[in-house]
Amino acid sequence: MSTKWILWQQVAQSIQADDGVRVLQAVEQVVDQAVLADNAAEFLRDQLPELAGELAANSVGIFLRNPDWIALSQHGRVGLSEMPKHLLMDVLDRDAGFVGSLEGVPGTYLVATPLRSRSHTGAVLVFAGRSFPDDALPSAMLMSKALGACLDFLARRSQSVKRIEQLQSILRISLNLSAVHETEPLLELIAKEATRLLDCDRASIFVWDKEQHELVACPALGVEGNSLRIPDNTGVVGEVIHSGVSLRVDDAYNDPRFSRKVDSTSGYKTRNLLCAPLHGTNKKLLGAFEVINKNTGSFSDDDEITLADLSLQVAVALQNTRERESLLRSHHQLTEQVTKGVTIIGDSPAMQAMRSTIRRLAATDLPVLILGESGTGKEVVAQALHYQGPRADRPFIAVNCAALTETLLESELFGHEKGAFTDAKEMHKGKFEIAEGGTIFLDEIGDMSPGGQAKLLRVLEQKVITRVGGSQSIPINARVIAATNARLAEAVRAKKFREDLYFRLNVVTLDLPSLRERADDVLPLAEHFLNLFAIQARRPNLQISADARKRLQSHTWPGNIRELRNLMERVAFLAPGDQVEVDDLAFILSPEQQNIYEPSLDLGLGDATNGFQQDFIRRAIKRVKGNMSEAAKLLGLHRSNLYRKMRQLGMSEAGSKEDEEFAGDDAT
Repeated sequence: MSTKWILWQQVAQSIQADDGVRVLQAVEQVVDQAVLADNAAEFLRDQLPELAGELAANSVGIFLRNPDWIALSQHGRVGLSEMPKHLLMDVLDRDAGFVGSLEGVPGTYLVATPLRSRSHTGAVLVFAGRSFPDDALPSAMLMSKALGACLDFLARRSQSVKRIEQLQSILRISLNLSAVHETEPLLELIAKEATRLLDCDRASIFVWDKEQHELVACPALGVEGNSLRIPDNTGVVGEVIHSGVSLRVDDAYNDPRFSRKVDSTSGYKTRNLLCAPLHGTNKKLLGAFEVINKNTGSFSDDDEITLADLSLQVAVALQNTRERESLLRSHHQLTEQVTKGVTIIGDSPAMQAMRSTIRRLAATDLPVLILGESGTGKEVVAQALHYQGPRADRPFIAVNCAALTETLLESELFGHEKGAFTDAKEMHKGKFEIAEGGTIFLDEIGDMSPGGQAKLLRVLEQKVITRVGGSQSIPINARVIAATNARLAEAVRAKKFREDLYFRLNVVTLDLPSLRERADDVLPLAEHFLNLFAIQARRPNLQISADARKRLQSHTWPGNIRELRNLMERVAFLAPGDQVEVDDLAFILSPEQQNIYEPSLDLGLGDATNGFQQDFIRRAIKRVKGNMSEAAKLLGLHRSNLYRKMRQLGMSEAGSKEDEEFAGDDAT
């Protein structure tokens, strides 16, 4: 007795004992012992002769109705051509065995039984020979069960191997997707990989534009311009979008859900298709993934599972890519807005020279020390150096050194580890880390403590930082721009500022002139700020009268540009007319002579605003010598609205004034 037959007997015995575990173990031994066990055809070719020998049969074959009869595998002289088809059909229909002579072939007998296999339904196992033992049919039926168990095991193992290969392919595709950061190349890569993985002709991702109720196909192969937009209720894709469920269509042109519109436009003919929804990480429906025209046959259940698995990876990659593109767009827009906001205003020789110097320095990574009085625009110059240079797309981080105590400075600039001190509940990145690749602006550097100066010098020299409580050295790449209104050279001579830090920072120095030294720039700056704040105040651009211009130019501007900016902000919100008059500036520029309301910083913004409006209304009334109609006109209000505003502000004189006006009206 051969080893193969012993194994077959073990399978048969375990089947008779109805022991599922033993059946599986015995079947696995048979399959592993067979040649090319992963291939059903090769397995049958190897095993059928062994089975025929045990029944003393000359021939054996497995014949399948599909729908015509075909031979899955056969051994010996008697084949499908000699088989009576009605006999095979009868065995299947009755689901019972047969023993008898072979019609037309004298002296040849048949033993036939349905093949007991879930993976090969509609198959019959047939033995042919000159004679058979009495127990041939029971033995054949047992062999059918054993053979069916082996074929089912092979099918499951083959399916598992295929599934593993598909998952490995999806993993490789996912790794490739992570390297693509733009939507269109990403979708084209996905379509290419999907056609390879699912063995089909075409693939498209439909991105759902929910607001426009449209589906945008990418790529749209065969369509002019490679762009296709269709209503989101069109065809199979539209149904998938609205149902959120995958659909498989085996015969597209005979399926009422299929729309031929795209085919008629492109000249392409869709035979079959498979479409799956694309759900993002938050379950939000992003679109649909469609594959078209299986190269061989139709799409299967396995293909549907594979497309669903691939769709999960695609949705995540698509969502991440779109979010990244959105962030980049927002960043570019913000950078553009900030860049516009840091324009150096002024045509004086000093400002023209300053702009030229900034353009040259912006292209370098040299440290810059900006000197100048308070309010001369040192931070604006620092921003211009950053946003006009190659680091514009990276962070610009400003630090007010004067506001940092020595105990806080190290943590703020260099960061700290969790647990480094009592309140360090989480790891905290310092300003140098946050500014990586960009610029760090150290304002009021002259007010930094001696200990802070020493720590900063070490960082500037070594280009590394260590978080408080940490031991790891972290390389940094941030351009350093420092600024101060102090006389650093005198501070160095007085031993109040480290000489080595001064020379480290003082590679290039920009000395900003005060506003009184550039009187020609006062009016351009005033108009720039006035137009800017008029937009915020939602009013038309204000013009500055000739007298007001003279008043602005004659002022000494002790607060420099900051003072001018704040003045224009107040004028833009409070000036009553469409033109700024000298009287609109006088009480602002000379508060000591006008007894102007100066709100305490202890007040809230609302109280301070109300107080300012009360004072402003009183001054308007005073200017027109108590004539409320003229005061209302001056303030750009109707008289009744002026009274209403005064009552809202709690001005007690509102009632008496109103009574007087009405009394006057009655008298007339």
